[in-house]
Amino acid sequence: QLLLVESGGGLVQPGGSLRLSCEVSAAPTYNYYAIGWFRQVLGKEREGLSCIRRSDGSTLIADSVKGRFTISGDSAKNTVYLQMNSLVPEDTSVYYCAATFGSCSVNSGPYEYWGQGIQVTVSA
Repeated sequence: QLLLVESGGGLVQPGGSLRLSCEVSAAPTYNYYAIGWFRQVLGKEREGLSCIRRSDGSTLIADSVKGRFTISGDSAKNTVYLQMNSLVPEDTSVYYCAATFGSCSVNSGPYEYWGQGIQVTVSA
């Protein structure tokens, strides 16, 4: 059983940056999982952004945010970060982190555990 809590969202001006955090609470033996970041605007499909695998730190990044968003992890803190730069109004969304014991993926299907989501608003 994993518990995920997102933080770091809020209001930012276009061109600005935010760093989202996803704190993962898990039993110490749960080392083989991946954390993904997703976002969803009400009425639209959930979009996969990035993924990181805890065991070796390998990552995936969606083409839609490549070059602007970066995922990283701090194993000691059981926390995964999503650094978002050069934000535009179209990045406004609710952002979720999720966990899977399967392979790292930007498809939401394999993810069994989800955070509650955090709002990011990009506006002048």
